[in-house]
Amino acid sequence: MSSRAPATNQLIDRLPADDARSLLGDCGSIDLDFNAEVNGTGSTISRVIFPTTAILSVTAEVDGHKPLEMGMIGHEGMLGASLALGVDRHSMRSIVQGNGHAFDIPAADFRRHLRHSPALEQIVHGYLFVLAEQLAQTATCNAFHEVAARLARWLLMMDDRARGERLALTHLFLADMLGVRRSAVTIAAGQMQEKQMISYSRGNIQVLSRPGLESVACECYPAALATYHRQFGST
Repeated sequence: MSSRAPATNQLIDRLPADDARSLLGDCGSIDLDFNAEVNGTGSTISRVIFPTTAILSVTAEVDGHKPLEMGMIGHEGMLGASLALGVDRHSMRSIVQGNGHAFDIPAADFRRHLRHSPALEQIVHGYLFVLAEQLAQTATCNAFHEVAARLARWLLMMDDRARGERLALTHLFLADMLGVRRSAVTIAAGQMQEKQMISYSRGNIQVLSRPGLESVACECYPAALATYHRQFGST
């Protein structure tokens, strides 16, 4: 298992030093537990969250069906960015997909920092574009790509945000996030394990071969990386 990287958030890291220091001065430090609900659909944005080691899943809900993951937020992003557009309600539900640490700041304080930091405003607007692209890419991927390709993409995205740490995930949870049957995930994950791309034991998954997963993943994975890099440069 790799050693955990320092707890930082890439959006905050991109701010000028004085702006970052001022923002962090108003932030609290929180720990988020796996599968905990962070916000509900339509709830007021009371705080902005900048994950460092935690990973959030943004899910869409339709009556009679389990939530379907539409976006993933880790140390590269933030939850509550729509405040920069004057929108103070969450459009979708968010849950903790990977437990860990995050910074949080009350919505009112975040708005104040937006008013006084053009750099922060520009970064948040850029991230909103990245989120919109991610939502569109996910919808397209769910509609057109096979389970194995989608699972490989999802595992790579999680591994990016978990920084190589072991992932606490069950086949049922994966199936719910991808909107497919558990048996489909079991078959796809079993094939990846046979080819030594991943190891799976007692609800824990470890990525063993990123090149192997990349060879299976659909084009949506490199497309998502390219969108982020075009907006913010290399990470």
